[in-house]
Amino acid sequence: MTSAQWDITDPSCAPALTSDDVVINCAAMTNVDAAEGDPDRAFAVNAAGAGHVAGACARVGARVVHISTDYVFSGDFGGAAPRPYEPDDAVSPLSVYGHSKLAGEHAVLEAVPTATVVRTSWVYTGADGPDFAAVMARRARAGEAAEVVDDQIGSPTYTGDLVTALLQIIDDRLDARVLHAANAGATSRYEQARAVYAAVGADPDLVRPVSTDRFPRPAARPAYSVLGSRLSTAAGLTALQPWPEAVAQALAEA
Repeated sequence: MTSAQWDITDPSCAPALTSDDVVINCAAMTNVDAAEGDPDRAFAVNAAGAGHVAGACARVGARVVHISTDYVFSGDFGGAAPRPYEPDDAVSPLSVYGHSKLAGEHAVLEAVPTATVVRTSWVYTGADGPDFAAVMARRARAGEAAEVVDDQIGSPTYTGDLVTALLQIIDDRLDARVLHAANAGATSRYEQARAVYAAVGADPDLVRPVSTDRFPRPAARPAYSVLGSRLSTAAGLTALQPWPEAVAQALAEA
């Protein structure tokens, strides 16, 4: 459904649902910098809106799978070596976006205690779109150079693999309250961009590394937000393929 069909910011606006339905809530204000400048809108969509969706499902007994983000974590390990975040690790968002998504998690689980929150990260399609990989692919095909930050580390996630994980969660009726679903491994935006350039046959050396300080942004990003799969696989979720293979597949299918 689109926002025109279901305005999740309006608690009175909900489609007819039944107990047989499963709602995967992907609706969100995902522009991190725009959220920083408009916190009211961010919380209306990402927090209250998520609660409205869950409430509509609760009234009829429909199942809810809610999509959340790695940005609920800060990337601050207090001087210790970073390690992948697991679902039971302490959360500490740095941005309005992260805080609003965390509030959405709480709203969903309060309304539907049997809901599943699925945190993912650095999502991309590989097709013609606004996401990072798609933008890099267009620049690569045009033979353009790119400066990309090399000090933000995360888990790029291909939408095709994420959809597979979501369907497994539904079909296998996995009952964990919070799961992580991201392509395996960790990388920087810089290395991800190089992989995209290589996947479309462009020279990866056209991508040059720079620090985050080079591109000041309104919203802070965690320097490290890799999502771990240990607890999620223990709960029954099949681990997603490594991120380099996912990039190659995504660009081949684009």
